[in-house]
Amino acid sequence: MSNEKSFEQRVRDSFEKQSFMKTIGAELTSVQQGYVEVRLPANSGLLQQNGFVHAGAVSAIADTAAGYAAMTLLPQLADVLTVEFKINLLSPARGEYLVARGKVIRSGKQLSVSSVDVFAISGGEEKCVATLLATIAHRS
Repeated sequence: MSNEKSFEQRVRDSFEKQSFMKTIGAELTSVQQGYVEVRLPANSGLLQQNGFVHAGAVSAIADTAAGYAAMTLLPQLADVLTVEFKINLLSPARGEYLVARGKVIRSGKQLSVSSVDVFAISGGEEKCVATLLATIAHRS
């Protein structure tokens, strides 16, 4: 029997080590090959002065989804590190919770490119509030 973990278990184990994600209350809700979802309850501690979820929190879950989506396609011992991202904040982030849906656009030998859409969800209705494009370095 192999000691290798599935890509999903590797991603989930790594996410559990992220104290910042725990601090803001984010959780990993879906892990598939080339795709990850991160969910964030919109609690009062994450709001900016106008009552919207702060752009820093939106960016953090988007960045995390981009990196872990890339990690799902890498070999057993590889890890990831964001080297660049651009985020467009499309609309104020307000709702019961946010979901960042990250997918890999291209996975190369040393770098991956991932895109993420962040949705604010309220009463079952979804609204895209941000989109991110990230370059992720592969580390061994």
